[in-house]
Amino acid sequence: MVLPAVEIETKPRPSHSVIWLHGLGADGHDFAPIIPDLVARDWPGLRFVFPHAPVRPVTLNGGAPMRAWYDVHSLDADIARRQDEAGVRESIGHLGPLIARESDRGVPASRVFLAGFSQGGAIVLAGGVRYPKRLAGVIALSTYLPIGETTAAERSEANAGLPIFMAHGTYDPVIQFKLASQSRDALKGLGYAVEWHSYPIQHHVGAEEIADLRQWLGQRLAA
Repeated sequence: MVLPAVEIETKPRPSHSVIWLHGLGADGHDFAPIIPDLVARDWPGLRFVFPHAPVRPVTLNGGAPMRAWYDVHSLDADIARRQDEAGVRESIGHLGPLIARESDRGVPASRVFLAGFSQGGAIVLAGGVRYPKRLAGVIALSTYLPIGETTAAERSEANAGLPIFMAHGTYDPVIQFKLASQSRDALKGLGYAVEWHSYPIQHHVGAEEIADLRQWLGQRLAA
């Protein structure tokens, strides 16, 4: 099953796609407004795909159902230890049909970027390095690497050295800066081409961050 999604094409017949996963409690509309600030006029056509996460009970919110890529028990240092591994793996499984649909529409996996914020970023990090076909890159904002203890054993050779853009706020109260930087170091240690940025902000995406991402993405589209 392919998740329902908001789709926006910057030009007819896009040559590249960006599959962008939202954060906890949001939906596929959340990051659509970023496109005008991110995309340059001279870039090739892009198809942005913003999937809606499934609705599930979230322990952190008293079991209330909401859109979430996996369950969350707390926002302290235990976020990575008390992780919903089954939920993480289930959501990683949703990436395959989304990427395959882009291939069916003329955009191979090698021209697909996986992007995500917070929970969504966690899924694209964990899923991107495990995906069996080469991807264009991963964009991980205000997030960390879940199920990190199995990454080395489960990573895909096809995505060895995968370009990864990671950005995090130094005052983030939701996902600790230390956890994000540890994830960065783990990925670098496995040979991934991580470009790291930090900003004096909390748990959101700022203008300077968008500008840095625009430069990173533009370099890869030009190549």
